[in-house]
This record gives sequence, C-alpha cells and structure tokens, in this order.
Amino acid sequence: MNIHEHQAKQILKKYGAVVPKGVFAFSVDELIEKAKALKTEKYVLKAQIHAGGRGKAGGVKIVNSIEELSVAAKELLGKKLVTHQTSPEGKEVKRLYVEESSNIDKEFYLSCLVDRASSKIAFISSDQGGMDIEEVASNSPEKIITTKVDIGDEISDLDCEKIIKIFNLKDDAQKQSVSLIKSIFKMFMSTDASMVEVNPLILTKEEKMVCLDAKVNFDSNALFRHPEIIELRDLNEEDPTELEASKYNLAYIKLNGSIGCMVNGAGLAMATMDIIKLYGEEPANFLDVGGGASKEKVSAALKIILLDKNVKGILINIFGGIMRCDILAQGVVDAAKEISISVPLVVRLAGTNFKEGKEILDNSGLKLISAENLDDAAKKIVEAIK
Repeated sequence: MNIHEHQAKQILKKYGAVVPKGVFAFSVDELIEKAKALKTEKYVLKAQIHAGGRGKAGGVKIVNSIEELSVAAKELLGKKLVTHQTSPEGKEVKRLYVEESSNIDKEFYLSCLVDRASSKIAFISSDQGGMDIEEVASNSPEKIITTKVDIGDEISDLDCEKIIKIFNLKDDAQKQSVSLIKSIFKMFMSTDASMVEVNPLILTKEEKMVCLDAKVNFDSNALFRHPEIIELRDLNEEDPTELEASKYNLAYIKLNGSIGCMVNGAGLAMATMDIIKLYGEEPANFLDVGGGASKEKVSAALKIILLDKNVKGILINIFGGIMRCDILAQGVVDAAKEISISVPLVVRLAGTNFKEGKEILDNSGLKLISAENLDDAAKKIVEAIK
C-alpha cells in the first residue's frame, strides 16, 4: 500500500526524523488559510499523487508569497500530471501540500527496503540526491552503496556509519544522520513497511539534516496489524479495476498490453506473461485467482479482465492442484452467460479434473480455443488476436 508524501513525512516525524513544516488541503481556500501559519519567505507547493517524477511534470512549484501560492495552487489542483510512473492518461491532482522552503547546501539519496534474497534490510545511499536513482545507477554506479542490516529491534552505530559513509559528513551532521538512520529503521520495523525512500535528504546551510521528500510503501499483507495506516489509504489513487479485484481477494495488477491473463499461482502467472512477450505481444494484466478459487471468484476474475477495453484476447492457463479444473471451467461458463465475450479465448487446463473441465467447456457452446500446453496456448492467442 502506498501513501502520500505528506503522510509519509508525518510518520517519519513521529519516529524522530526531521521534516519541513507543511500543511495539506483538498481545496485552494483551505490550503491558503493553513499556509498562513507557516513561517517562511518562500513556499514549496507540491501535488500529492502516488507517482514519482512530479517535479519534471510541473507538480512542484516554488513561490514567493501567499498571493503567488494561491495562483499556483489554482493552476495545479485538478490538473492531470503525466510522469514516468503514471499511465499516459496521467493522474489528477486532488490534494495539495505546501511546506516551508529550505536552504539547501547538499543533497543525498537514502532508502531502505526488504532484501528477500538475504532476509535482511537493505539500505541504499548515495551522495547524488535529487536525481532518479536508476539514472545514477546506470551512469555512476560507484556513487551508490548498499548496506544490508540484520532484522531486529535496533540498528547498530557501526551499520549506521557504513550507510552514511558516502555522504562524507562531519561532526554534528554525521551524528544527526546516525540518529536519522535509527529513526527510519525503527519506523520501518514497527510499521511493517516494505520501502522507505528519502530523495533528497538534504544538509541545510544551517547544518540540519532534513527529509525534503519521502515515499513509504507498506506490506499489504500486514495491514491488519496497523488500522492507523489503513486509514491513510487513498482509493482515488488506485486503479478502479484493481479495487474491484480486491473485493474478491484476487491478485490483480493492470498492465498496458492486449492479452488478458487468468492464471492460478504467481509463478505460473509470471511464466504466462513472459511467454506472451516471447511471442511478440504484451500482457494486459497480472491475475492470480489463487489455489482454492470458487467458481464465483473465477467468474468475477473473467469479468474484471473484460472491463479493460485494451483486451483483444484472453488466455486462461490453469494447472489444477488445489484449484480443480472443473471449478474453473464452470466459472468461465457462468461469467460468459452474464456478459458477452467478443474476443478470442484460449484455455489451457492441466492437472486435477482437467478432463471434466474440458468437457464442461466443450459442451458450453462458447467459442473458445483449446491448447495442449503453455507454449501452444501462447502461440494460439497471439495468432487469434492478429
């Protein structure tokens, strides 16, 4: 689960990190009224959307007065921002955040995330803050260091010093940075975060280490332990189709391709997407119906795939284990009776009750294409949509 910048900063502040003073609002009038309490000569206005690259898209503005802030806020609120992390349609700005400006001396990059390969927390740090870390990694990999830390209640001073070594700080700034790392680590562990990114982390001319921007993601599977974080969820920032899928506990992620996929099991879903790309097309979604899906769940999954207007064909790839192929087949038939399926449909069934499932599909009257294996299925759906 993602949250907005202003929410991330409040959580970091709660755990001891230093962030600029700021206020957010859903309307220009509310924003201006709240901004009057800020003590600053310049205001930094930021669009609040769940995507990076806001600055390059015009979503971050520095203004010199309340009057200028009002004009800029009116221009920004309701605008659709298109960044490298949004769809081509962009995201509409529905809330604004304004904070006191900072006197920047140096900029750094800092993040931490779960490193599943080592079962540790990986801290990534760089003295190239304010830039896309992917660009830094590509052009100047020596400017980035990764420090892996054991999971626990606290992080050691030694690990903190390793993380910030690349910052090349002195005296009090170094002490502040060690304190910041400890705050972020405690917050990361306490909230079941999956990623914290501060870009840029700055050293001000007043020699204060400040989190100038912040992005935090949480492990959705752990949200039941954190009702206070669930309250921060902004449904306006989530894809409506993905929201609908969540009602049925379907693992669904919308993509930009033309072939809809319905698969049971994340690994099989990834393999299905890969082989579609191998044959020259793009998957329209990731959709895992799970190991014990009911026919109601399967029916819902098919309807959700068809909500995507870009879908030109559907590939159903089921390996029956816990999930029985006859249950899947009945769900497809039930969905087809309620909605019109006007695109090619390729089905590959294998495993538990696949003969019964194939019989249900064969007797359904549906126009579908049967496949023997995954390779055969991918070839047939690509040929069918062409």
